[in-house]
Amino acid sequence: MNSLRTGSARKLIVPLGIVVLVALPGLILRIAGIHVEPLVGVLAFGAAIVAAAFALAWAGEAAEMDISGGLAIGLLAIIAILPEYAIDLYFAFSAGSDPSQAAYAAANMTGSNRLLLGFGWPFILLVAYLAFRAAQKRKASIDPDVVAKPFAIRLPGDARVELGLLLIASLVTLTIPITGQIHVALGIVLLLIFVYYLYRVSQAETDEPELVGVAQSIGSLSTVARRSTVIAIFVVSAVVILLLAEPFAESLVAGGKALGIDDFLLVQWLAPLASEAPEFVIAIIFALRGKSAMAIGMLLASKVNQWTALVGSLPIAHMIGGGGWALPMDARQVEEFVLTAAQTLLGISILLTLKFSGRWAALLFALFAVTFVVTGQEARYVVSALYAVIAVVLIVAHRRHLWPTLKAPFEFEAQQETQEPSART
Repeated sequence: MNSLRTGSARKLIVPLGIVVLVALPGLILRIAGIHVEPLVGVLAFGAAIVAAAFALAWAGEAAEMDISGGLAIGLLAIIAILPEYAIDLYFAFSAGSDPSQAAYAAANMTGSNRLLLGFGWPFILLVAYLAFRAAQKRKASIDPDVVAKPFAIRLPGDARVELGLLLIASLVTLTIPITGQIHVALGIVLLLIFVYYLYRVSQAETDEPELVGVAQSIGSLSTVARRSTVIAIFVVSAVVILLLAEPFAESLVAGGKALGIDDFLLVQWLAPLASEAPEFVIAIIFALRGKSAMAIGMLLASKVNQWTALVGSLPIAHMIGGGGWALPMDARQVEEFVLTAAQTLLGISILLTLKFSGRWAALLFALFAVTFVVTGQEARYVVSALYAVIAVVLIVAHRRHLWPTLKAPFEFEAQQETQEPSART
């Protein structure tokens, strides 16, 4: 047993060493304060963030040996979206003394939310489908009689905890477009929902995970060594992501400005693209390994984090920065929030059956893409209405799943909904 653990420790040297080597140039540039050209900055800082994301994926899988899978995914999602928190809270804090920064805080928040759901979910399904097809071809080469099975990502029953809390949070945040502001009181309510979410997923039963590769090497360590390694990777990766998120985003924005791209669009789309990179990379890794449910589960957990903790933190950061009791939103920001809220409602309604298939991924992506073509206020409200109408139709069609979803966050017995073997990718 000791020799096995020693071998596992040795197997970690190479992959973790590669992570360190890839992250080192970006860290050196950041710590030394060396100014570089935007392209160099994107490559150096981006590579470091991606390396940290790989390490997080390994640690996140291994962490399931000691804590519930839901909590592991939740913590992983929190760390992965730290760049988003850092950038958004910076804008909200600055808005306390400079009201013009409030628009950027709202733009960054809505952009990251819509990017996560409109692009992230469909892209992960595409990656999972390609991995599934590759696995099917390998099976067919061994056994020609293997019948191709339909593809869909099926989430476990305990995913209703995230869906239920996301639905509740969405109903609570309806006050934002109605009042045209995010009040501190609302922020506290959303933060309490987030804290309850972490508590709830921590109570789920822990199953023995199926680990492969580097995660398996970490899991094979002794209990103390495994937990120490997981915690160390979480902490170091979080520090790397926090340190490099700002220069990475700045490099992207600087590059965009050089190309003549509007500042608002840069903050809304290029900066979130940078800050969402770690969680996208982690989700892609899971999907490629055939853990598509875990990949979508992580993006769902990230959505819960953003819609509760991130939105809830903005008015508090604004107040600490010298602002009032509410973060104001102008007409354009209200429009952006309505569009984001409507998209969120559609995402929830699609997952009510705990099944995510290609047609719904295509719909999410198509509606997301339309907003880049249709930029007028009235037209974007039409798209918002389309999101909402489809969502309501789906909720009515799947109404038998609505009450189980709403009550799931408050039920502490294990969720055991059946999954079809063919759908586990």
